Formats: sequence, C-alpha cells, structure tokens
Amino acid sequence: MNFTRWSARLPGTQRRAAARTEQTAPPDRRGEGSVPAARAERLTDGDRPLPAVDEPGVRGVLDRVPCLVALVHGPDHRIAYLNDAYTAAFGLRPVGAPARGALPELDELGLLPLLDQVLRSGKPRTVKSRKAPDGRSYTFTCTPAGEGDGRGVLVFATDVTDHAEAAERLRASERRQRETAVTLQRSLLPQELEEPDDLRVAATYHPGGTEAAVGGDWYDVITLGGGRTALVIGDVMGRGVRAAAVMGQLRTAVRAYARLDLPPHEVLQLLDGLAMEIDANQIATCVYAIHDPNEGRLVYASAGHLPILVRDENGTVRRADEPTGPPLGTGGWMHASGSVPLGPGSTAVLYTDGLVERRDEDLDEGIASLGRALAGATGGPQVVCDRLVRSAGVTPEHDDDVAVLVLQHPARSGPDSELFRNAALELLGGVEAAPRARAFASGVLTSWRFPAELHDLGVLATSELVANSLQHGTPPMRLRLRRTDRRLIIEVTDGDDHLPRRRRAEPGDESGRGIAIVATIASAWGSRRTPGGGKAVWCEFLLPKTADVGV
Repeated sequence: MNFTRWSARLPGTQRRAAARTEQTAPPDRRGEGSVPAARAERLTDGDRPLPAVDEPGVRGVLDRVPCLVALVHGPDHRIAYLNDAYTAAFGLRPVGAPARGALPELDELGLLPLLDQVLRSGKPRTVKSRKAPDGRSYTFTCTPAGEGDGRGVLVFATDVTDHAEAAERLRASERRQRETAVTLQRSLLPQELEEPDDLRVAATYHPGGTEAAVGGDWYDVITLGGGRTALVIGDVMGRGVRAAAVMGQLRTAVRAYARLDLPPHEVLQLLDGLAMEIDANQIATCVYAIHDPNEGRLVYASAGHLPILVRDENGTVRRADEPTGPPLGTGGWMHASGSVPLGPGSTAVLYTDGLVERRDEDLDEGIASLGRALAGATGGPQVVCDRLVRSAGVTPEHDDDVAVLVLQHPARSGPDSELFRNAALELLGGVEAAPRARAFASGVLTSWRFPAELHDLGVLATSELVANSLQHGTPPMRLRLRRTDRRLIIEVTDGDDHLPRRRRAEPGDESGRGIAIVATIASAWGSRRTPGGGKAVWCEFLLPKTADVGV
C-alpha cells in the first residue's frame, strides 16, 4: 500500500485547503498532545500546499503504530505529518516548518544529511541504534515518498533501547572478561626481567585490542649460573583465560626445567609431554635458547615457533631457521638443537606471530619486513624493541597479541672491557696438574687485582674443582676463569659425563668433601653435561660492590 498521496493533485484540494485557513481547526478527538491528521494544514510557497498522509485509514494506522513516523517534504524537509508516537516522544511540531529548526532531534542525531541523500538518490537508507535526546535508542529508516515536485521522505524510527542496553551489557561483560584475562596474563609474565652479566635484554607485551580476548603469549629470561643465560618465548594457541592459564603453567615448568641446565632440545622434550598432560587439545609454540659468553653463540631449539633473527656487529641480519619441530602438545617428536653466532655487538630478536602475521600478507614477507626493520634499528634493547613494534604497525586496536624479546651482547671497549676478562688453562699430565692449576689461578686473580680474601677463596675453589676432575673425570680437562663486572666464575670441564653431587662425608672418609667445600665458600655452584659428552662443574663468587677490583 502507498501510504502517501500528494494532495495538490486531487480535484478540489486547493479549495478545501483555502476554506480551512479561514477558520480554526477543531481539536483532535484523539486527545491532547497529538498532531491533527489533516492532509494539508497550511499553504507554503505561495499556493502550493504541503503533501500529507491523505487517507483517514492510513492515518489511523500510522497514528497507532509504536514506531515514530514523520513525513517531510521538499529540499528543506518541511514537516507534512507526525504520528502520535513521534509527538509523544519529542512533543508537538508545527506543520510546514523546516526540519532543521522544527525537528532538532533529527539534527542532533545527524540525520538531516541522510534526508538530503535519500531525497537526491531516491533510495532508502537506515541508521542503526542512535541514542536520541530523550535518552532512548532508535533505528531510523528513511524512505523516499512521492514523485516529481512533490517528493519527500518518510521517516520510521523503531525504539531499540532494550536491545541497545542488552548489547551494552554484553560488551561490558566482554570487557570485564578481557580485563580479567589481561590481568591474569600480565601477572603470569615476569614483572622484572633478570639481568645477565653479559647481555642486555628488554621485552614488551601488547594484548590484542578491540573485543578480542587475549592469547597465551609469554617470554622469560633465566640466569643459569656460570655466566650462561636461558631465553624463552612462546605462544599458546587459543584465547581467553584458559590460554593464559596454560601459558602460566608452561612458563613455570620452563623455569623448573631450566634449573636442570639441560640442552634446549631436552627442555622442549619435557615441555611437550607436560603440554599433553595439561590439555590434550591445547598446543603451543616455543623457542628455548641458551647464551654462553665463552662460546659466543646462541644454542636454541624450536617447537613450531617463528625463527630467531640475529643482527651481527656489521648490521647483517641472519634468520635462524633450522631445526624446527612441531608445536608442544603434539607428542611423538624428537626435537633437535641448533646454534647461531651471537658475539659482541650482536642483537637477537625473539617474537610471536602477532608481530609479523597479517591477513593480507604472506608470513615470510612479514618476517622479511621485521628483518629490514632490525637492520636499521640502533640503540639499546628497549629502543630496538619499541622501534620494531612501531615498524610492524602494532596499535592498541591490533587484532592479535604481540610479545617481543630483544637481547644484545655489547661490544665493550676501554675501561668497561677491563671488567670482562677470560683466562683458560689446559690441564695436562697427572697429579702435577693440580699445583699448576693453583699457580695459574693465583697469578690470574692477582693480575685482576682482586681483594686478598676473594683471591684466596678463588684459589681454594680452583684447587677443589681440579682435584675432583682429576679423581673422577677423564681427559681432556680444562680450567677456565672468567670475571664480569659482578662476579668471578671458575669452571672445570672434563670428558666424563657423570655429574657430581654434594654429599655428607663420614669422619673416616678420605674423599667426598671437595664439592661440599666449594658449595660452602662460593655464592653458587652447579654442573651440566656438555655437547659431545663430558661435563662442566662451575662455581661463582659475587664481587664486592665497593671494592676497587680490576680497575
């Protein structure tokens, strides 16, 4: 049914309209507060009346529908008709007045340009859930009405306040859930990164924006002792509190396994089994790497994670692609360790897929873009970290979580280089190797100008570690002394892979006290198996903060 008729085209319309202008219109019998349902209540533009809803049956229907209905006419949208629901919501409006002044609620909602557009195009338009000045929300549909010079726009407004409030409550609930997941995730990440002696590290985490739930991205830095540092980054598949909880369990397990000082591939092997026990339907990717300043390399293993990027001292970026195994939680795979050079002046970046993965771009291109950004990123690790995040276009509205871990092995020179030194001795021969080792250690510690007490403790620890290796180990044997700006590290390696353990020696025992003595006098001690067989036993002493040593 056509709800509108243009009264100017009906026979006798102008005569009836002129006659009505000579007398006062009777009050509407429907009650006060409603607009009289006349066809053309006043003349405008000379002798041209406004078009109005013409048929009494149609007016009766429109006056009783719960929707707000308005009919406006012409380029300035003069009011031709308002139904009872509209006047009840916004009050009486004078028929024939332009909408810009007479319908301020439409102006505040920004609908007047939409009326212009509908009038020009002849096509209906809809604006969903706009909050009106009366505090309620409406969905407005503007439909063209009439033809030729009598063109107008019929406006329907449906009250959707209940739907809008329900949607807002749902959004608020989702925001609270997301805030809970973000809080949980941040609490499970390290609040402060450990600071290795030989590395400078920085990390950042950006939760996914908009209404997306956070994921299970995590990172960690773990000092292993003996100058070595473990670095880990991972990503639990899925989103929400469950993913964050699984991430927390894996991160805790990584720290526990790291204390065993195992090779990276063995750590991932243990994590793989644990991930299956936590949730057989949950998988995660992970990279676990160990930096040894004596070797100048980063030894790593990857479980389905993205490759580490390393920039050397010359600015060349290298991608550590192999070896890579399947994600954690899949089971049945033997992981393997690889290595990449990380000497003085180098920078390495570990990251999750949110930094490089885009829907409209190949993943390899994203990694290549990150490599180009790393090649030009200079400064400290935090500066590099921030620049990489900015270059990837990560914003608060980013649709995926992003975790980035940057580590640098500084190239030291001048006075700073005097605080980082190494000395090594091959232990050849039999029992005479012990006195040579003590003399070597004494000379090195004297040249490093350590205090007398620290000098004597270092020589004693060297003697006990070398004696233990001579008695229980096999060639080749080597003594290595290392000092940093914070500690003295003494390490002895040999060809036997049986790890020593601390035990209580009985009063009559002639052996078994060496490791106990080292554990008593040193700040920390430990042992690990070395690649290719053999072991390393080490201990370390913290340097006095106020003493002038080695400067």
